[in-house]
Amino acid sequence: MPDSGEREVPPDRSRPLSDSEARVWRAVARALILVPRALDIDLQRDSDMTMSEYQVLMILSESPGRQRRMSELATFVGLSASRMTRLIDAQQELGLVEKTRDAADGRGMIARLTDAGFTRLDEAYPAHLASVRERVMEPLAGLDPDALGAALEGLTGPTPPDLC
Repeated sequence: MPDSGEREVPPDRSRPLSDSEARVWRAVARALILVPRALDIDLQRDSDMTMSEYQVLMILSESPGRQRRMSELATFVGLSASRMTRLIDAQQELGLVEKTRDAADGRGMIARLTDAGFTRLDEAYPAHLASVRERVMEPLAGLDPDALGAALEGLTGPTPPDLC
């Protein structure tokens, strides 16, 4: 093992990609940038909310008691803890969430979805669903959704059971 902290790459993984593999890789890399951007643009246009704001409301709506630790929310949404704090503070100012200290350990913060937040999510849902169908599901029609889901989870790890 090299002393520089670099991990050793098995020889079969360092061989050049085939033309087919390169096409897949380039398409995945492009999709990782363009699809979230397009969904975010659609959501902002149709519902005046960002994808991150929508994801927070959605995750809270599907969580037990409509609440979750903010550190977990940050992980699920892919935001830093400080960015999640700013997002939750902004949503709290709008009355969409409430933020309280975690009674279990006193160190963490809990975000809880309010009725107004649930209504806001419910209003945004139809347009967001239409966008997801147009930009993700329709282009992938004809592929086995279970096989595709399993393949994507091979990249990301399984979706936490309480987020399914």
